[in-house]
Amino acid sequence: PGFSGLMGKKENEMSAMEIDDPKSDGSEQILPRFSMNVLQLMKTSQAQHGLRHGDYARYRRYCSARLRRLYKSLKFTHGRGKYTRRAILESTVTDVRFLHVVFYMTERAWSHAMDKRQLPDGPNARQRIYLIGRLRKAVKWASLFSSLCSNKTDSRTSLEAEAYASYMKGTLLFEQDQNWDTALACFRNARAVYEELGKYGDLENQVLCRERVEELEPSIEYCKHKIGKSNLQTSELLQIGEMEGPALDLFKAKIEAAMEEARSQQAASLTEFNWLGYRFPVSNPKSRVSILKAQDFEKELQGLGAESLPAEKKLTIYDKLFTAYHDARNTIRSDLVSAGNAESVKDDLNGLDKAVGAVLGQRTIERNQLLVKIAKSKLNKKRDDKTEKVTKPEELVRLYDLLLQNVADLSDLISSGRDRKPEEIAFEEECQRKSLAFRAERCFYLAKSYSLAGKRVEAYALYCRARSLAEDALSKFQSIANKDEGTIQELKAVSKECRANSCIEHATGIMEEEKAPEKLSKKISTISLNDTATKVEKYLVDKLEVYESAVGDAKQKWHQRSNVLDERKKKVQRGFISRLWG
Repeated sequence: PGFSGLMGKKENEMSAMEIDDPKSDGSEQILPRFSMNVLQLMKTSQAQHGLRHGDYARYRRYCSARLRRLYKSLKFTHGRGKYTRRAILESTVTDVRFLHVVFYMTERAWSHAMDKRQLPDGPNARQRIYLIGRLRKAVKWASLFSSLCSNKTDSRTSLEAEAYASYMKGTLLFEQDQNWDTALACFRNARAVYEELGKYGDLENQVLCRERVEELEPSIEYCKHKIGKSNLQTSELLQIGEMEGPALDLFKAKIEAAMEEARSQQAASLTEFNWLGYRFPVSNPKSRVSILKAQDFEKELQGLGAESLPAEKKLTIYDKLFTAYHDARNTIRSDLVSAGNAESVKDDLNGLDKAVGAVLGQRTIERNQLLVKIAKSKLNKKRDDKTEKVTKPEELVRLYDLLLQNVADLSDLISSGRDRKPEEIAFEEECQRKSLAFRAERCFYLAKSYSLAGKRVEAYALYCRARSLAEDALSKFQSIANKDEGTIQELKAVSKECRANSCIEHATGIMEEEKAPEKLSKKISTISLNDTATKVEKYLVDKLEVYESAVGDAKQKWHQRSNVLDERKKKVQRGFISRLWG
């Protein structure tokens, strides 16, 4: 009976196991579909591991490290010692981490290709072949990722994976400069998916999808431009890709390459550089391209839409302009070294170097004036945000010191020649007027800094000096034919403020001087001469139970333990008695 009872119990357990086992019936097991936010995973990984600063090599290293961790956690290693390839099939995907493996394989191949794209002199023919090979590898892994997601994930993840694969395929065709129709279709397909996904989900996901749509727009416009379906010029396409991001790096590289090619074609027509009535020949093609590039940036800063440009954008353009002019000067100086004993060639190159240096000095002054304008807008601004920096008068003093140094350097460069034309003399006089105006402004903000420090006499003297300088500069600016109305109005405002502030400092100084005896008498009245008389000095024997700290507040006292105090008292008493009888 015991055996039969045991068998019955075993049968009951087996039946329970069969009920719990999903494979017990003949129907196929229904596995749950995985879900992953592909766009958010991509954006987070790229932003946190190098691509916020365009460091594709660092992002590639991260992808490799992430893949190693995934292989180890999934126990999906490729052999020990000898490499044994293990393919990821549909039947292999039993965990969402397998999809992460395919995703990071795609990202690693793509980042490797983009890293080769960012070489200083651009990829050569051999590196370009390797670059395209890595992009093909990325397309292969992206296609596998899309096919696996279509069978193993929910509909949203499947759509995101399809858009991701379309973008990778469009990127490959974009780099190959062929099949622009197919590339356009791929980018449009990705844009359509992100536009639809941007209508649903939480707010963060909607913002990411809209940003992705904006990132894809420049590539679509460029494909339409290459096909001939766009009316935009190559220079106008630059204004589309104002956003920063990894998706736009390839587009910007293409635009820059197209602009360089256009400048190379225009360089043949640039045979001379005009400056203050001089005409200097430009023979080196590299110098021509650099000067044309700088002139394009000058048109952006001085064109019709320059007023609407934000200050940060203008500063970025100035940086590019300075780089172009520095490249031109480096090329000119290299030509000077290789010119030999040809005096006429040397004279032309020296003149060209001086002209380019003078234009560079003018643009530097304009850039620093823009910095002064930004600083002035923050000077009297109330700090709404704790992280927002408020300008101090000392910072404006430093900026005006830079402007004075720039004007002095430019004036020295202009006056370095022997035979000078009237244009050069007029330009030097303009530099002197600017220097006087900058000195007045500098003195004004230096007076403000002394006023904030409470030094009334120094502030009053500096305000009077600034007013004198402003009036001198104003008279010189008003005496010329072509009046600079902006500078004249600014100098009038400075003179007016100097007069008002000097009166305020004078009055405040007198009031403080009048109140000084009263404050002194109040302080003296609080002093008591009886404090020392009433204070009784205690002997050490009388305050053995009191501990006075040598550090900190002397009024803070701590009572020691009674046994320690008794011991100290006995020791002192024994010493006193021994001295008394000794």
